[in-house]
Amino acid sequence: MKVLMFGWEFPPYSSGGLGTACHGLTKGLTNQDIDVTFVMPKAAKEKIQTHVKLVSADVDKEKIIKKAISKKGINIKIKEVDSLLIPYIDSNQYNERYEKQKEYWQHHASLKSNSENSVYSKNLYQEVQRYAYEAALIAKDEPHDIIHCHDWMTYQAGIEAKRISGKPFVIHVHATEFDRTGNNPNPHIHGIEKLGMQEADHIMAVSQFTKNIIIKHYNIPADKITVVHNAVEFNENKFDKTETKLNDNDHIVLFLGRITIQKGPDYFLKAAKKVLEYKPDTKFVVAGSGDMEGYMIEQAAKMGIADKVLFTGFLKGKDIDKAYAMADLYVMPSISEPFGITPLEAMRNNTPVLISKQSGVSEVLNHVLKVDFWDIDAMANKIIGVLNYNEAHRSLQENGAKEIMKFSWNEPAKKCIDVYREVKAAGC
Repeated sequence: MKVLMFGWEFPPYSSGGLGTACHGLTKGLTNQDIDVTFVMPKAAKEKIQTHVKLVSADVDKEKIIKKAISKKGINIKIKEVDSLLIPYIDSNQYNERYEKQKEYWQHHASLKSNSENSVYSKNLYQEVQRYAYEAALIAKDEPHDIIHCHDWMTYQAGIEAKRISGKPFVIHVHATEFDRTGNNPNPHIHGIEKLGMQEADHIMAVSQFTKNIIIKHYNIPADKITVVHNAVEFNENKFDKTETKLNDNDHIVLFLGRITIQKGPDYFLKAAKKVLEYKPDTKFVVAGSGDMEGYMIEQAAKMGIADKVLFTGFLKGKDIDKAYAMADLYVMPSISEPFGITPLEAMRNNTPVLISKQSGVSEVLNHVLKVDFWDIDAMANKIIGVLNYNEAHRSLQENGAKEIMKFSWNEPAKKCIDVYREVKAAGC
């Protein structure tokens, strides 16, 4: 079976959980003899960075990705569509990228012809549609049995690909606009999501939590949606927890993820304030980047805990596992988390985990602590409990290490294959 898959990102060029999920899922699919062609926007990073950072302007990104995935035993094809789209982008960010692109061309006469021939759209939604038309042309020449699209930016590409090839079209919902915006959806993106869900022959949701949102906010019948929980990849990154400590006397509590409203970093900060009243020897590490990063730094200063909160910026590669390994506890306080792979990554590194009940991963994990994201007192109490009581810490660590072993990407891949076969048999 051949799958034509559309996504936002793919490692090593990733900025969030979607890239991690696509990497793991495609590996699981190819383990079961499914051929995957993965199509994504070419972010054109090199063209819009400052002149100082143009050292990699001639790098062939497709070759880098192919080399990276070949090392990990994934036999898939990568195809890129020239576009200014990048993961988790909003309208204002897109407009900035477009203006920077124009500015770059204006300063490089040798690229004048590229500027004149450019068809990049002037706003985000037009660019998503243009990408859809460009990406769908691949469906003319690329042999495939199924079209599989990840999240809203690719849904229109899937619709256009089906129009061209007539093959079944399924979508994979990793997050909805209601998750990303704290229940204040952008009407245009919500409309694209709803159209994709209506046009799809079947929908895969990463949790029952997400399935319920799709039913409630998009009016999609339950029997059109299959829950496919995520998993985690295991790697060779091993760090000695005693060697990764910032200070022998300090406890480390970690937040790792995009610093956005969806992930609840402000609740993490409020809980930190309460914990420090009882455990002043605690350091709170915030790893990641996002539109709330500046706000978080300011708030930490206003709360008088700036010296206890460390901001690392965006981490990648081995540094991610090193951050988990150095922590005594990982906290995911998300307001609305469709799944949440990061707790699995923490458990992979023998780190105890505290997650919000408003997450899909809470449906499948038992040996973790759970709390409502808004209950700051309960969150702080659970953090203190893990830091104070060695037995509680050891129990979460040991049982979590055993539990995580059941999470293989082969299992969600099998569920996807079942969906593929179902829509093919239905003659969609």
